[in-house]
Amino acid sequence: MPEIKELYSLFKQYPQICTDTRDISEGSLFFALKGENFNANKFAAEALEKGSKFAIIDEKEFKKGSQYILVNDVLKTLQQLASFHRNQLKIPVLGITGTNGKTTTKELINAVLSKKYSVHSTKGNFNNHIGVPLTILSIKDDVEFAVIEMGANHPGEIGELCSISRPDYGVITNIGKAHLEGFGSIEGVVNTKRELYDFIVSVNGKVFVCIDNGLLMELSEGMQRITYGVFPNSDYKGEILESNPFLNFKWHCKSLQQELRISTNLIGYFNFENVLAAVSIGDYFGVKPLDIKNAIENYKPTNNRSQHIVTKKNTLFMDAYNANPTSMDAAIRNFSQINCSNKFAIIGDMRELGIEAEQEHQKILELLENSDFDKILLVGKVFTSLNKSSAIPAFENVSEAKVWLKNLNPEGFNILIKGSRGIKLENLLECL
Repeated sequence: MPEIKELYSLFKQYPQICTDTRDISEGSLFFALKGENFNANKFAAEALEKGSKFAIIDEKEFKKGSQYILVNDVLKTLQQLASFHRNQLKIPVLGITGTNGKTTTKELINAVLSKKYSVHSTKGNFNNHIGVPLTILSIKDDVEFAVIEMGANHPGEIGELCSISRPDYGVITNIGKAHLEGFGSIEGVVNTKRELYDFIVSVNGKVFVCIDNGLLMELSEGMQRITYGVFPNSDYKGEILESNPFLNFKWHCKSLQQELRISTNLIGYFNFENVLAAVSIGDYFGVKPLDIKNAIENYKPTNNRSQHIVTKKNTLFMDAYNANPTSMDAAIRNFSQINCSNKFAIIGDMRELGIEAEQEHQKILELLENSDFDKILLVGKVFTSLNKSSAIPAFENVSEAKVWLKNLNPEGFNILIKGSRGIKLENLLECL
């Protein structure tokens, strides 16, 4: 079994990591990971044939020559290699987690910091026990700043990801009800998210905290922290001007001794804290105020997150990348406040809520029923089972909902689309 130092020496020669034989790079290291439904040890030979230099495996029967490196556990080896690489880096690393908004916040921070630094940040949603080490291992020598997103659906996961990425700075966007099936309770969510704060304390680092969030202020009490929010005593103060539908706000910029108005391409007042986090982090690390403004105003959301889409027939408020009770409630309330006519809400089930699923979906149903929306469509087994209103159509899956939508052929509507990714509401776009 090779030592991590030996493997790291090999990694420095061949710094490209691959885990999927469908995407092999010439001269890469192939890590044969396992999952519930796959065993990449079986594809090690194929990876080498396609151009990988070495294959790291953990089943002896697949070792067929000197290009095969046998280890006890491929995943743990990948994580240990990433941790070793992180320890060689002499750059600031910012860790981000939270129930909602962490990916948007990461993208905004990346856009802002890139005005001054060569930044490497998590790609897409590579924020788990595999994605984080892969992100760390893809940091090259010319990188000056790293932004690492960390997600979790079970207790202890944030702590484990921190031990790999070793952030010097941290931000928790918020803490709400999500993945309750894995965490067991909201207390489990809180305890896991706070693991980022605990790690930052252990390395004498600093955290960026929304001063308006009482829970986060309580959890970060006694820490070295930089605050942002609407309160006058915050280090970085902002104020929402409007969100109809795009968020516009002003930032009280101390260095310029003036207020800067920033117009975003983001839908929803709930994005205010995400944007202000990016403002505070950018300013703290020396990005010029006008560059911060420029970066945020030029950022456009993608991947079904707070997207504003105008089709030939309707205007869509697309926010179907994911959903939980906190984000669902905020999206519906924000949609209610937008000044437009012909409102149509297409709402999908929220996944991974465990024993609280029925109760949380019922709350959303009541919120919808008390709204002023012209039309409502529900998609998912939970909403369908709970729906008692003959005025609200409900379907267990997207295929059934698509048939109904095609018959309706909606035109001239402003449509909110919100639901968990597993419901696949994006497949309804062809009907809208």
